[in-house]
Amino acid sequence: MWVFSTAGCRWLGAAGSLAVTVGGWAAGTLPVRGGWGLWQPRAPGTETAGAVLAYLGLTLLLLAWWQYGRRLVAGADGRPLVTLGWWAGPLLLAPPLYSADVYSYIAQGAMVLEGHDVYGAGPSVLAPGELGHDAAASVGGHWTDTPAPYGPVFLVLAQAVVKLTGGSVLPAVLGFRLVALAALALIVWAVRGLGGGPGALWLAALNPLLLIHVVGGLHNDGLMIALVLCGLLLAVRGRWVAGSAVLGLAMMVKSPAAVALLFVGVLVARRRGVAAGLVLPGAVAGAVAAGATVLAGTGFGWLRTQSVAATIHTALSVTSDLGLGLGLLVGDDPEPVKGAVQKLGLAVAVAVIGVLAWRARKGRTDVVLGLGVSLLALVALSPMVQPWYALWGVCVVAVASGGEAWSGRLGQFLAVLCAALTYETAPSGHTPAYGFALAGLALALGLVWTRRERWGGPPAIPRPVPDAAPGPRARPSVAPPRSRTGR
Repeated sequence: MWVFSTAGCRWLGAAGSLAVTVGGWAAGTLPVRGGWGLWQPRAPGTETAGAVLAYLGLTLLLLAWWQYGRRLVAGADGRPLVTLGWWAGPLLLAPPLYSADVYSYIAQGAMVLEGHDVYGAGPSVLAPGELGHDAAASVGGHWTDTPAPYGPVFLVLAQAVVKLTGGSVLPAVLGFRLVALAALALIVWAVRGLGGGPGALWLAALNPLLLIHVVGGLHNDGLMIALVLCGLLLAVRGRWVAGSAVLGLAMMVKSPAAVALLFVGVLVARRRGVAAGLVLPGAVAGAVAAGATVLAGTGFGWLRTQSVAATIHTALSVTSDLGLGLGLLVGDDPEPVKGAVQKLGLAVAVAVIGVLAWRARKGRTDVVLGLGVSLLALVALSPMVQPWYALWGVCVVAVASGGEAWSGRLGQFLAVLCAALTYETAPSGHTPAYGFALAGLALALGLVWTRRERWGGPPAIPRPVPDAAPGPRARPSVAPPRSRTGR
């Protein structure tokens, strides 16, 4: 297959990103009101044309990304940061794409400022005349009366954005885009600090799934991922206290970041014993989480809202789909069976995470790889799964094995999976049947292609991880880089 030049990939991806943005102005997740006449619902014909343009642009971006990866496998440097600027730049002025979650973020920040209990009610409590009322009108139907599942650190950021913008929808969206760009910059910094080169940046930061859902869709998962990677970087450099503290902040954005504490504990256990590894990172992160909650003034309601997402059925959740199907077979009310299967799935995920942590403790699995696969297992077995959740583990796997895992079979498979998941959601935030069909087709074609062109061998059991040397000047990688030759 013909491989584009690096410059050709850069131009093609920029053209695709621009097409996604232009299409989004007609078919994106546009606000009901507050778009200043720039972002507003369009006529059906215009909306359809915009959606087609956005899907074509997404396909061009994916093609450019994949060909760029092939260039990197062939040994090209590719100047990934320049390429990232070209591909992310057109999305900066796009309306919200692929999700209405940013309107919830605005409304929740406004709720705190207006004195509402963000953990006891949803955005629908905002009355006319209150900050965030316009944003609340655009919140997705499932989330209108749903309390916030996010921690106080993110709510403090949401408050700041709403306060600085007066809660006006368009400026507030752009404010959250600045937060997303800061998260992207932190991801790049942490990936490079963890020993990841152009290839790791390709799988993590240049990933179209991240670009469209973090830069375009403004999901706070980008911030959680950035903080997890930063905490991991500090920990592998021997600064586990600071790393655990950063992970405490990540937990106060979204709670799945807590999984990383177990693998930081593995690093601590090698120097201080198993008991210290099990207790100390969690104690530091817990103290930070408690302090952040008190300082934020939002209360500890986040402890009871972590399960609210499980009440919303998403078709990507295997356990929810299986539970619903079994429930319909055995009775009129499928919810008890569905709930039981969801809990079983989480139990299996916990067991998988435990096994991976044990293997990492014994030196049989790379610590970073173990964390990445653990996050992927958690997503795969969760009661609610969104396409961008895959990024939790993908961005960590990208820097595993000394930054070489991206070019192995696991990295190649995850790249195919990410490419397929980009098609699942329409620019409007809906999940149409043709989105699943396109995703399935992309997955099938990608898997067939990977059988014909393998980039490298499996990094599933890398060399044992040496103890991290203390001090900021120690080598950040937790496993020595390996040559791709013969892998």
